[in-house]
Amino acid sequence: MTAAAPGFLTWLEDDAPLPPTRLALGPDSDAPGLVAAGGRLDVARLEEAYRRGIFPWYGPGQPVLWWSPDPRMVLPVTEFRIAPSLRKTIRRFLRTPGSELRFDSACRAVIEACATTPRPGQEGTWIVPTVADAYARWHERGAVHSVETWVDGQLVGGLYFVAIGRMVFGESMFARHADASKIALAALVAACRARGVAVVDCQQNTAHLARFGAREIPRDDFERHLTRATREALPRPWSYDSSAWATLGLALDPDHAA
Repeated sequence: MTAAAPGFLTWLEDDAPLPPTRLALGPDSDAPGLVAAGGRLDVARLEEAYRRGIFPWYGPGQPVLWWSPDPRMVLPVTEFRIAPSLRKTIRRFLRTPGSELRFDSACRAVIEACATTPRPGQEGTWIVPTVADAYARWHERGAVHSVETWVDGQLVGGLYFVAIGRMVFGESMFARHADASKIALAALVAACRARGVAVVDCQQNTAHLARFGAREIPRDDFERHLTRATREALPRPWSYDSSAWATLGLALDPDHAA
């Protein structure tokens, strides 16, 4: 690793540890929050990075870029805002024959859909093949999970997230049907509440997530929570349980688990 001082970017060698987040580029730079560039992208590196609040984000033809924004966008699950129209949509979805919510039945497909589904005003994707492969391997190790919405046997929306202890990091969402990703997000929040997970990391500020109650907090506050949460044991594994909807005031029957 080439050493760096604040305001100068670290070039990372494969076997070197990630630098402290205090060395991230500041708000007056061209890339606020950028910690380092280069190095390998594998499961061990991802584990190291996420436990320190650092994540990869880069485009085709770029080296791996490692980020730790300040402030950090998070969604406190007790502050999740669910509009009345979305409540009606969720109830209708779960009561419609052929509609299902699943966890982890097609995680690689969700990652690939997040990478390839067009988004208005966005060209290309940060989920390049090396990123998709790394997170798929991390899923096989048990740290990456998906929430999926299915209609008549077809995957129509969902999201994937990283979970370490009681810390959850939201990664990306996609929808092929209206509101399919919003239903998946609500299901994730309900599952977090049921498991005592307090915060979903959203990484960077977006107006879309702010509408659901996400907000910015100082990086130091985020890292203090991260340290505590990653050391706590999850009380039960990630799986779909319709009883979790009660945490959002949506007690539903029958169970649509799959």
